[in-house]
Amino acid sequence: MGRSPSDLGIFVGKRLVQLIPVVFGIIVLTFVFTHISVANCSIWYPHASKSTLAHCQAQFSQPLWNQFWTYFLNLLHGNWGASVTGVAVYPAIADGVPATLELVLASLFLMIVIGIPLGVIAAQSAGRWGDHLVRIFYLTGWATPTYLGAVIAAIFLAPYFGLPSHGEYTSNPPPFPQYTHMSVLDALLAGNPSWTVDALKHLILPAAVLAFINMGIATRMTRSSMLEVIPLDYVKSARMKGLSEFWVMYKHALRNSLITTTTVLGVTAGGLLAGTVVIEEVFGWPGIGAYAFTAIGGGGAAPNFDGAVAVVAVFAVGVVIANLIADILYGILDPRVEWR
Repeated sequence: MGRSPSDLGIFVGKRLVQLIPVVFGIIVLTFVFTHISVANCSIWYPHASKSTLAHCQAQFSQPLWNQFWTYFLNLLHGNWGASVTGVAVYPAIADGVPATLELVLASLFLMIVIGIPLGVIAAQSAGRWGDHLVRIFYLTGWATPTYLGAVIAAIFLAPYFGLPSHGEYTSNPPPFPQYTHMSVLDALLAGNPSWTVDALKHLILPAAVLAFINMGIATRMTRSSMLEVIPLDYVKSARMKGLSEFWVMYKHALRNSLITTTTVLGVTAGGLLAGTVVIEEVFGWPGIGAYAFTAIGGGGAAPNFDGAVAVVAVFAVGVVIANLIADILYGILDPRVEWR
């Protein structure tokens, strides 16, 4: 059994190849639900002219295979349709994805730096008051509806802590180029410390709410893994050597417990995308979640079905990619997984 860097490349390559049929399946399902189940042009474009509706109906009257081939080619060429007002879908989504990714990554960071230590505390005090307090904390997050947590944070916590509750910056657009459409990163690239702090302040509340609601995943997985590791001989040996309890827990026990927790967090990243729809709408965060809310009729005069369909596909691909990353991380972290 070997785990050389070249074998790692083969391992990752195999996982990427396995991703292709999954993504293609998502495209097929998206096509089925949009071009077969909703083959009514008046629903797609309620305010369109008669000529537009006639052109749409002519597209649906073509053979199914021709419809799918046209749909597939349009996806590859970035022609994802437009809203009823003529705004192209692809550029809008392309601009929103980085902001949503920034929000998800910030939430994952908070889940790691807060949720994992809480899991260690719960494992150390299993069955005692510390364990119970931690359980109350993460169960409160799990039981809180996303919209309720976001509204409470925006109305009460924002003024209490002096944090902004809307947008990416105090002034939008900011006085520097937005290369990545990630607020904090763009401010850093511009070399502007004051705007970097401003971007961080705007990011704190939406990321914290999203992290709080999903915190229990990291905490509970860490606690369960730690309880399996703590009774093992190498942890007992570390204690017998006279090492401090902190060093034993975080250096020896937690190191092996993180294998399961890390992979679960990778999968959770895909699930966080669903929470961004409400979070971004409440906090005015300009990501793909806010675009999805508007596309299904939450903020526009008419539903943007082309945009809604594209958002569904992008969210599904995001979940698949998150699972792929989790699978690769598990293969890297767990020495029992053979790379060849």
